[in-house]
Amino acid sequence: MDTSPQNDLSRPDRRGAFLLLFFCLLAVGAGNTMLTSAVLPPLTRELKLPDWTAGAIFSLSAAVWVVTAPYWGAKSNQWGRRRVAAIGMLGFAASMFFFAVVSLMALLGWISNWILIFVLLLVARTLFGVFGSATNPAAQAYVADRTSRDERMDEIATLTSGFTLGQMAGPAAAAALITGGAILSPTVGLLAPVVMITIIATVIAFLVFTRLPENRAPRVDAGLGRSSGAKGLWKQPTIFPFLLYAVALSLVTGVLSQTFPYAIMDRMNAPGAASAQFTGPAMTMGAMATLISQLVLIPRLKLPVRSLMVYGAVMLALASLLMVWAQDFALFAFSQILFGLGQGFSRPGFSAGASLAATHEQQGDIAGLVTASNGMGFVISPLFGLWMYENVSSEAPFIFCTGLVIAMALYAFFTAPKDAGGKSDAVKNAVAKDKPPE
Repeated sequence: MDTSPQNDLSRPDRRGAFLLLFFCLLAVGAGNTMLTSAVLPPLTRELKLPDWTAGAIFSLSAAVWVVTAPYWGAKSNQWGRRRVAAIGMLGFAASMFFFAVVSLMALLGWISNWILIFVLLLVARTLFGVFGSATNPAAQAYVADRTSRDERMDEIATLTSGFTLGQMAGPAAAAALITGGAILSPTVGLLAPVVMITIIATVIAFLVFTRLPENRAPRVDAGLGRSSGAKGLWKQPTIFPFLLYAVALSLVTGVLSQTFPYAIMDRMNAPGAASAQFTGPAMTMGAMATLISQLVLIPRLKLPVRSLMVYGAVMLALASLLMVWAQDFALFAFSQILFGLGQGFSRPGFSAGASLAATHEQQGDIAGLVTASNGMGFVISPLFGLWMYENVSSEAPFIFCTGLVIAMALYAFFTAPKDAGGKSDAVKNAVAKDKPPE
């Protein structure tokens, strides 16, 4: 069977397959944002858990994600992209279901020990880290298998915009579900978003497993026997800058996303579930800005990888700086818009750059590394986010992010390739010969 990417480029069902993967990332983006912005912050305070526990819950999940994402990327070479993507969605659904059950038992008073509640919530999110990390690398590798080099930037930007659309819809949907469910009871309202996303993720997992076309035969040697897999790939000088940038970006994202809801609650005097009416719309504006940048601006501007990474970091610096002084909804919302634009430029930049810097056989491995890098910053973000927020000052996390993203912009300017393809001549020649660069 011909397994070349050119064979897949002419497939009539490619667009439908990409759309299904788009909805996979949309569900994951919506679910995670629902937890971070609308459910977990008021839940921890309702259960009288320390604020730092919210960050720690995501930190452990991110640590497991970092370890397992390269594994799933490599497995997608062996088992096929469809099977691995479906496993990821089922793992995500199971994680959300367990989270809802534990939260319900705690809110009803069936579990009263806050340490036990914290541990059980950790276990629920760890399920997502172990299995939920499979979807992203499988989806990116699926797109890379079926796109030419010229198409890849736009297609990866479109794919990642699914996660962004989820981020946009998540907070608004969570606020509506919480408000509607509160008519029955506060407990039902607070957990309604988690239950809803569990159902959606389960349905999408079934559709991926039964409907995602994959006539490309899995290749046992792909990315493993020939390139030693992800173990040595991250060290390649043409790939490492993109991964390091991704780690720094994930740290900034973790700090800002985890501290933003608490800043809203404290500075705008909106305690508990009442904060959703502010965090939801503000984060929706930010996600909409990301969506516009990925679906409209990037395809029209045709910027090279380096420009996307530099411009994205500059906008993130402005967003972080605004958060230092924000006291009203207008400034909070504007900072989220800048944050969304920065994310919209940065993520497709390093994702496409890393993919283009790898050979066809390495796409599963590079997608796993990119996914791991996206989660690595969340492992330590509570230390620079919620811990600094509680123990240093409410402005400290945002000052830290401002400095870090300025450093990211300078690093990208001096290390990222100037051309849109993201490859040096040596790497381009290696890809032309269909072998890993040396």
